[in-house]
Amino acid sequence: MDVIEVADLRKTYGRRTVVDGVSFSVEQGEIFGVLGPNGAGKTTMVECVGGLRRRDGGSVRVAGRDPAEEEAALRTTLGIQLQESQLPDKMRVGEALRLYASFYPRPHDPDELLERLGLSGQRGTYFAKLSGGQRQRLSVALALVGRPRVAILDELTTGLDPVARREVWELLEDLRGTGLTLLLVSHFMEEATRLCDRVVVLDRGRIIAADTPDGLASGVRAEQRMSFAPSETFDLATLDALPEVRTVASSGGRVTVTGTDQVTSAVIIALHERGVSVGGLRVDQPSLDDAFVALTATEETPADETGWRGETGPPGERRPAAEAAPR
Repeated sequence: MDVIEVADLRKTYGRRTVVDGVSFSVEQGEIFGVLGPNGAGKTTMVECVGGLRRRDGGSVRVAGRDPAEEEAALRTTLGIQLQESQLPDKMRVGEALRLYASFYPRPHDPDELLERLGLSGQRGTYFAKLSGGQRQRLSVALALVGRPRVAILDELTTGLDPVARREVWELLEDLRGTGLTLLLVSHFMEEATRLCDRVVVLDRGRIIAADTPDGLASGVRAEQRMSFAPSETFDLATLDALPEVRTVASSGGRVTVTGTDQVTSAVIIALHERGVSVGGLRVDQPSLDDAFVALTATEETPADETGWRGETGPPGERRPAAEAAPR
């Protein structure tokens, strides 16, 4: 069952088209990733899906409702975490989460969420005193506290250290089994590879690729790269002559070889025949990172997509984030 349905979505500012005929659907319980370079239209697109920005064309349905026309009906169904969120400076972390929890009939336990997101020690801290990473974690907690059926998370782990980032990933993986559907905007390819069932790559307002993370990675014609420490010195020309090998280099006692997807086995066999063993072997396969670079490196992406700074559009056009919460 498709919980999010987007067809021919369009958004323009003057003569600039920011989102250009985007179509996709997301199934219930799926984690769906949106990738793309800066200024590609990702934030504008998901804010149109969440009803925070007025679209100029196409249709959007979230849980069967149009966010632009039935916002009130979606308030207990849809949770949104934006790149930047603001609360009153003197509001404490625990107060904010309890306030948002009061909007919903069956909220998550605020204390449990604070614990899972590493904020239990900041329960009594004013919002103004939080670091950027702590504000980001609080924003995620506020988006999830109402047990939404659908959550839109825009750069949810930006500003978090590696430990905190993985804690958030573990929380989302735990929530996957509850039927929660996630629309996830990310710049971290590791995050998308670990969490997402499917991803789309957005560039210049259009979807240029759509597949599973592994599917996109496997479609890249990238050379395999291996490095190792040989048990003894040998003539590099031995490997250079192999048809599977493209390049060979040696530095600091390690040898690095690039070539076809058969290069690793060819190198190991060739060296074994000469009495040389391979230690500390490392093999790098084509990844989602390689696919992203290959897909988006064909043209230079504009510094911004609207003519204004960032993706927020003209002042006053975007609805306040507070409108995403029930009243």
